[in-house]
Amino acid sequence: MAGHSKWANIKRQKARVDVVKGKTFTQLSRAIIVAARNGIVDPAGNFQLRTAIEKAKAAGIPNDNIDRAIAKGAGTFDEGKPLEEVRYEGYGAGGVAILIESLTDNRNRTAAYLREAFSKNGGNLGETGCVSWMFAHKGVVAIASFSDEDTLLEAVLEAGAESYELTDDGEAEVFTEPANLENLSQILKQNFPVSDIELRWIPDNTVEITDLDVARSLLKLIDTLEALDDVQNVTANFEMSDELLAVTIA
Repeated sequence: MAGHSKWANIKRQKARVDVVKGKTFTQLSRAIIVAARNGIVDPAGNFQLRTAIEKAKAAGIPNDNIDRAIAKGAGTFDEGKPLEEVRYEGYGAGGVAILIESLTDNRNRTAAYLREAFSKNGGNLGETGCVSWMFAHKGVVAIASFSDEDTLLEAVLEAGAESYELTDDGEAEVFTEPANLENLSQILKQNFPVSDIELRWIPDNTVEITDLDVARSLLKLIDTLEALDDVQNVTANFEMSDELLAVTIA
């Protein structure tokens, strides 16, 4: 699939200059809540929950916070209104397609915040389905390093993965259908240092951004969206050169 890592590369480069926000704790805690609600509360038997807990611990979230999030998901902790997973879609400057994954207790509030963010940054919030057809939902396992690509290929084939890509910083990303993500991660962990496991929306095609003003509008929109408390993840189908990205986020 073309363009697998383009958005991931942009996200990584942006992260190098982004200020770490306390929102990360909120995002990871909410992911635990939803995972606990969608499956059994025991991490050993709930891959989504186990992965969410691992990410929370890696980010330094205290165990008490993790336990509280699990209790909220299990319904044994008074959490007020329940959270639900809602996906929103829209267009940014240059006709770029944008998917927003949210966890919210108030759809109307979240939609209003998103609509304002789009309108102030050269885009517009669309109807459900307006851009999701341009993306495929995939499981992704990131490998921090490897010494032999043949060994990696052998493991990828054994695990029933679809493809893999080498990143610019010497890592690898392996792609599979969502239902096979747990199996893939277990097999790769046997021989490689796995740095991340996630479900990701991947664009079928990407839009090349070359105009500085459009680039600035897009990145400002994405920063605004990601700063919203209800937003868990933002994905877009554009790419730009490292040189333009460096100028834009400088």
